[in-house]
Amino acid sequence: MPAVVRPAAAGTVDIRDGAGVAVRGVSDAAMATVVDNFVQRLATVRGLTMRKVAGGEPAMVTFDVRSDAPVVGEEGYAIAVGEQGIVVTARTPRGAFYGSVTVWQLMTQPGWTRGEPARVPYGNIEDHPRFAWRAVLLDSSRHYQGADEIKRLIDVMSLDKLNVLVWHLTDDQGWRLPVPSYPELSTTGACRDAVGNDSEVTGAPTKPYCKVYTTAEIGDIVRYAAARYVEIVPEIDLPGHSQAAIAAYPWLGVTGKRPPVWTDWGVSPWLLNPNAKTLRFVTDVMDEAMRLFPSRYISIGGDEADKQQWNASPEVNAQMKALKLANMDELQGWFMQQVATYLVEHGRTPVGWDDEVAAGVALPQGQVVMSWHGDHDERVALAALRQGHDVVMTPQESLYFDHRQSGHADEWAGPPPEVTLRDAYDTQLVPPGTRADEAKHIVGVQAGLWSEQLLTFAHVQHAAFPRIAALAELGWSPPAAHDWDGFLARLPGELARYRALGIASADSAFAPTFEISHPAEGAFRAVLANQIHAGDIRYTIDGTEPAANSPTYTQPLSLPVGATLRAATFATDGSVLATARSTSLDEATLWSRDSSALETCSGEPPSRLQGSAPAHGPSPVYAVEIGNACWIWPAVSLQGATRVAVTAEKLPWRYGDEARGAVVHSGNDTGDAIEIHANRCDGPRLAMLPLGSVLPAGGLVRRETNLPARIAADVHALCVFATGDPRQGQWAIGKLSFLK
Repeated sequence: MPAVVRPAAAGTVDIRDGAGVAVRGVSDAAMATVVDNFVQRLATVRGLTMRKVAGGEPAMVTFDVRSDAPVVGEEGYAIAVGEQGIVVTARTPRGAFYGSVTVWQLMTQPGWTRGEPARVPYGNIEDHPRFAWRAVLLDSSRHYQGADEIKRLIDVMSLDKLNVLVWHLTDDQGWRLPVPSYPELSTTGACRDAVGNDSEVTGAPTKPYCKVYTTAEIGDIVRYAAARYVEIVPEIDLPGHSQAAIAAYPWLGVTGKRPPVWTDWGVSPWLLNPNAKTLRFVTDVMDEAMRLFPSRYISIGGDEADKQQWNASPEVNAQMKALKLANMDELQGWFMQQVATYLVEHGRTPVGWDDEVAAGVALPQGQVVMSWHGDHDERVALAALRQGHDVVMTPQESLYFDHRQSGHADEWAGPPPEVTLRDAYDTQLVPPGTRADEAKHIVGVQAGLWSEQLLTFAHVQHAAFPRIAALAELGWSPPAAHDWDGFLARLPGELARYRALGIASADSAFAPTFEISHPAEGAFRAVLANQIHAGDIRYTIDGTEPAANSPTYTQPLSLPVGATLRAATFATDGSVLATARSTSLDEATLWSRDSSALETCSGEPPSRLQGSAPAHGPSPVYAVEIGNACWIWPAVSLQGATRVAVTAEKLPWRYGDEARGAVVHSGNDTGDAIEIHANRCDGPRLAMLPLGSVLPAGGLVRRETNLPARIAADVHALCVFATGDPRQGQWAIGKLSFLK
């Protein structure tokens, strides 16, 4: 939402095919690129071709760029729509670019028809961003995105007025940054074994996952982003998240041993040795990063450094004592200070995570802090502000977009906790207790796309969009414009733009859900809803596709046995907000649950883990508490059931430090089994379904058995668990079904 919008009482400007676009004032190569991008974007999405005209010729859209323009800052702009057409005023080409984005949005309001004239109401806009740093972090270490895919992300980021891409290029699972003086980083360090779903990318479990960007690709991406006013900030994570580097050069570690490039997720114990030889390596890497990336900023990480190897090392302990430091956190602070000082001496600003602030250790002065610890009212961000740092707010609780968006049965893979569209939009950006002078040092907001489970660019799109629209409004719009209802009203237009740009955004927030019960013989009761209680849910009961003229759901439905209820969500203009979901109204529906409809035994929110790709159709996704293959089906009504069937898959263990909390459910010596118990996990066993010696990633298996006795009326809940050690393979339930 722009800072100031003043609509006129009447009047419109009609932009037709062939209309002119002109530039006044500054007319350089940068402005030519702005105009070219605007014209191309309008032609691609709106189907209207505009022609560039000289200063004296009539123009329907004019960019007036003057250093003394009455706008706020280099990114600010003003738009006047009236008899003179549309005039965008800015001080710089950057401001003109953002003005061009708003004009494009005004020309793609809901209801537009491709190729038809665009009608823009008279009025005035004055606009500038709230924050200077409006960012997305893209993790290319865990899973790699191609150069063209990254450029597609940059395109849409820029059209949501986001201006920083933090590019996470190194981690335990792969080193993706070419450093010519250390060639093993691009060979050994860039390759890991293809475990689990990685084999779907490489083509076979025996073919390693090897990916690294070339210098030419990086240069092309940097130039492409700059033309769209997106700054690429490279992230080289130190001293933790470095197992891939140590795999390439074991002398970088403290044990002298060569680990494999990690195939697990989580926090690895392999840290860089904080000695002079390692620091020379790090400065060489920084030299290459500074050569490839012109950004003022370089991120050096500093997060999740598990110090067990440092603590066990006599050499590192001796160094800590020689430096007169109290503990290993202070030693990390010393190490990071050396790197930060080197960057500052070379004209760059270091950026890093807030972990050492959380540990009570001061970060290098002048470092920009990305604060991801959003718990306890952003206490860590407040501490960083009070240390004098500029802070970028990126709380994992609401802005880590790799997290699952819903608990729907068809939601894509992702870790907990759930980050909904509303959670993202309502992110707290100023910690309670922040003084006005401290708040000025909150310089931005950032979302994270950590890619452990973002296997492909399709998954990146699903994770990012439309939550990125919420991020965009947090970063750009003034606090007074923060209005959830207004955002929802404008969102259908944005979703239509995403579709026109070829972006497959998630519809999780609008997706219909079904609550089915059978209160009376001969009828089913169906309650429909969606996550944000917005949009019109329209339905059919014969299995046909709902349309914009199908009945609108307004109250619980009473439907006959055998009906197929199908529902989709529509905007007021008839556009689709969520594609159709369906359910069958029969006893099998009542007596079956997939894992998303079960609760974890601990009460902790589950992860959603992707299973093996089948021969046909999409990969299954399971709701699982990592390390504890145990589920609760509460409030069951299964009286009279005589048979049970279970589908399940044994997933490879790749969960790193989660191993410490793994729960082993004891069974017998004949192999893993699914056990079903009445009411409690230690209640009477109703069934045991042997799973045999199934290998991890062996695909979905189905087991069915008769129950020893019919389920009685006093069974009001079920506990279902897989026996065996999850660290030898994490069992996940697909579906649990009872039959008479």
